[in-house]
Amino acid sequence: MTDFVLVAGARLGASAWDEVAAELRAAGHQPHPLTLSGLAEKRGVPAGQQTHVRDIVDEVERLDLREVVLVGHSYAGVPVGQAAERIGDRLARVVFVDSNVPVDGESFLSGWPSDHVRKEIEDNAGFWPLVGADYYAGQGLTDAQISRIIDRSSPHPGAALTETAVLTRPLGELPATYIKCLLDDEEPMPVVKELLKSECWELVEMDTGHWPMFSRPGELARILAESVSTSALPS
Repeated sequence: MTDFVLVAGARLGASAWDEVAAELRAAGHQPHPLTLSGLAEKRGVPAGQQTHVRDIVDEVERLDLREVVLVGHSYAGVPVGQAAERIGDRLARVVFVDSNVPVDGESFLSGWPSDHVRKEIEDNAGFWPLVGADYYAGQGLTDAQISRIIDRSSPHPGAALTETAVLTRPLGELPATYIKCLLDDEEPMPVVKELLKSECWELVEMDTGHWPMFSRPGELARILAESVSTSALPS
């Protein structure tokens, strides 16, 4: 049995993992889907990126988890990667699901054309606003799956996207799996390509879009479970 802390990307909370969590439980594992501050049922709680890092670390410590696998999707890869460093020997592995990764001193919005996102945050009282169904087109999702994503979404705290990451060691030293969803982009981003040169990192590809917890929950759960077999911290 392995404990998985599951953290969804921008605008989504713990409910994004409902189907994946059910599959993991059926396979004998213990999933812990986590809603970050300021989202879903935690709307109204002030939140920035470092708040989200603390959310994840606090959940691991609150549940006294050992040999835990941290899973971060999309935006959540940024706080999850930082939290993975901070929990020390409690960590078995970190899994990045088609996600950004933290770069010391840089924000989620660094390194890609994001001026429009900053403007949206400014125009929406400090939040990245919700998007319509067209945003999810071409990602291997059915209309019903898109509706579920939209129904479970809430505006994302802008500070979480603009605050900078703080790393205390090279991310490539952590045992990690990077899941690349090929409908979103066939190649990992350059910073991920560099990290994948590390012997501690492995690449797994999924022939689906950016929200595999909705489009391919069974396959994603299987990949997460299989990641445990390589979950040893480097000496």
